[in-house]
Amino acid sequence: MPATEEQLLAVLTAVANPQRLRVIAALADGRVHVSELARRLGISRPLLYMHLDKLEKAGLVAGQLELSGDGKAMKYFELAPFELRLTAELIAAALQADPPEAAVNEAPGLDAEGHQGDNDMKESDR
Repeated sequence: MPATEEQLLAVLTAVANPQRLRVIAALADGRVHVSELARRLGISRPLLYMHLDKLEKAGLVAGQLELSGDGKAMKYFELAPFELRLTAELIAAALQADPPEAAVNEAPGLDAEGHQGDNDMKESDR
């Protein structure tokens, strides 16, 4: 399971999308060529690659490029071994692995103290 806040968020973000859950389910029976996977899921290859990229960066799937007999590049994907189990202890450990100021500074619209700034508001929102 993820050891840092960044890794934990990558996994949670990856599985928080219904299309990516469908990709995981489609790969449950073994590796699949990307074109076949796109056909099974009824989505375009560029959209599928976007989802596969998120899943791969989260460590949930692995891609492998192979050459066919006629020299064509064939991209296959399969599930990486994983088990998702989320506990309060896991969240606390992941947050302790990263410096607290990094989380505040990366949050959109927050100043260094973690307060919401008024500068991001549109005139119509005030």
